[in-house]
Amino acid sequence: MVHQFHIPVLGLGFSIDTPLKVARYGISSVVSIVDDELTERMRKYHSQLNQLSYQPIDKKEEDFRTKRIAAYLNLLQDLVDIQFEELKKQDFIAGSDICRYFELLPEGSVIKHGYELMMEYPEGARKKIFQDRLRQRMKKGNIDVNIMAKVDKMNFAKDGEYLGDENTDALAAFRAFAQSKLNASVVLSAGMNPRLYSYIEKFEQFLPNQEGEFTKRIILKVSDFRSALIQAKFLAKKGLWVSEFRIESGLNCGGHAFATDGFLLGPILEDFKQSRISMRNELEDLYRKTLVQKEINVDKLPQQKITVQGGIGTAQENEFLLKYYNLDATGWGSPFLLVPEVTNVDEQTLQQLAVAKQEDYYLSNSSPLGVLFNNFKYSSAEQQRLDRIAAGKPGSPCTKKYLCSNTEFTKEPICTASSKYQKLKIKQLDNQELAPEVYQQAFDRITEKVCLCEGLCTSTYIKTNMLKPKESKAVAICPGPNLAFFNKVYSLDEMVKHIYGSINLLETVQRPHVFVNELNLYIDYLQTEAQLYFKNINDKKKKHLDSFKSQLEKGISYYKELFNELSNPNVLSELLLSENRLSNTNI
Repeated sequence: MVHQFHIPVLGLGFSIDTPLKVARYGISSVVSIVDDELTERMRKYHSQLNQLSYQPIDKKEEDFRTKRIAAYLNLLQDLVDIQFEELKKQDFIAGSDICRYFELLPEGSVIKHGYELMMEYPEGARKKIFQDRLRQRMKKGNIDVNIMAKVDKMNFAKDGEYLGDENTDALAAFRAFAQSKLNASVVLSAGMNPRLYSYIEKFEQFLPNQEGEFTKRIILKVSDFRSALIQAKFLAKKGLWVSEFRIESGLNCGGHAFATDGFLLGPILEDFKQSRISMRNELEDLYRKTLVQKEINVDKLPQQKITVQGGIGTAQENEFLLKYYNLDATGWGSPFLLVPEVTNVDEQTLQQLAVAKQEDYYLSNSSPLGVLFNNFKYSSAEQQRLDRIAAGKPGSPCTKKYLCSNTEFTKEPICTASSKYQKLKIKQLDNQELAPEVYQQAFDRITEKVCLCEGLCTSTYIKTNMLKPKESKAVAICPGPNLAFFNKVYSLDEMVKHIYGSINLLETVQRPHVFVNELNLYIDYLQTEAQLYFKNINDKKKKHLDSFKSQLEKGISYYKELFNELSNPNVLSELLLSENRLSNTNI
């Protein structure tokens, strides 16, 4: 790894072709492979852009989903390889891409230091030898992929026959990655799916060579140490190694927000720091036993990295997390939504995000998955949702059906954001003869759901001029709340320099520490939950909320001790304000 950060997956479409923009500079990024329609259209777009032949893969073809995704991933790899080879051939002239490659590296990088020395050399044979050695040390960024493990729709033939477990959405997407030419990682997120995890064992690409290296690797995106260990042990018993644990802040990330039961990022990182070696030893023991059973000999055991992402905002925070918790890298996601040369945000949404305030970002129940979702008040998808309600036609047409899971009214699962479901649910509501206030609250909960399958792709189609005449122009976007502190459009160079500390994009911005920010989000969440159940709270819910509050109090105690030790009075004063808010929260 030449860089100390990666760009996580951003929605469905926002980072769908980010590798084509950053991989040649050694920066790794993550592509969503949920939507095969999106990957197929992007394959056509980039094939034509690069004057390559394009052969469509029709939905009538057998295993079309796997074929479409694999074909797109192969195209990404081919194009990145071409870009990288062309970059390496360039002369070291100021302003060239090869110079940009080295100038984007962190200050402590050995090859960056070598580059700076080389540039001071007088012209001649020695300088050319030096340049050739630098070229040999260059590495591409990874084209990693993301699968939300539990977004695993079952698929049926036209006659209603189930197509089998291997053709569910998650398994078909996984198969595409396994069969592709990528030498990269699959990031498994959103919880454990035993069917998917067991399926991985069928692919020898995930088995190590004698040097303990893989052509395909597994990354687990996790929110706490316990769940990480449980998942990794399940995989190790099958001879599958977790190459990286990617710890994500529960509420301070973009996209779906998987809130913990009050466990804060600092204590979670401390758990990994204290137990990293014992965890690796336990996993190694299970892993070795399984490899022996499979008659696989490995001289050297694989590496295992630990990284963190969600809500990091400054170079100082970045450096602190890396050093204090002995992490291998960090992830920077939402800020890159303001970097148009890296992500696919249409111009209108881009300008809205650039001037948005903290109150414009909120935690919603918009997702059909039933998981909290980071939303933006002024997105065109939100406006469309309100317009449809005002017109007496709530809900969305459901064309892609990736998030169909509800069988309350139908035999075949439908989506809770669909007009079909909302019409049936509102009809049920109408028959209950509720008081106006109670009715309105229930109505709002039903109609809050928004179509993400379409909305999270729309921005990409607008930016690439691929939007079809009858397709919706409504953009759904899911930035993390940390984006509120970034207030303009940036270049890649500016954002990378900000991450590494050579410039400060937030110099004039008042912003709490990343840990305090997350703590405040959890206090907001607790207060909302307490208010929701205020009138009808039962013993079970009260016990849960009391436990949640207790965990936050333990987290504050940990932070006070930590920042006392680090002699940081600013963070301590921020913590005191948060502690007062929490103590005044009644359950």
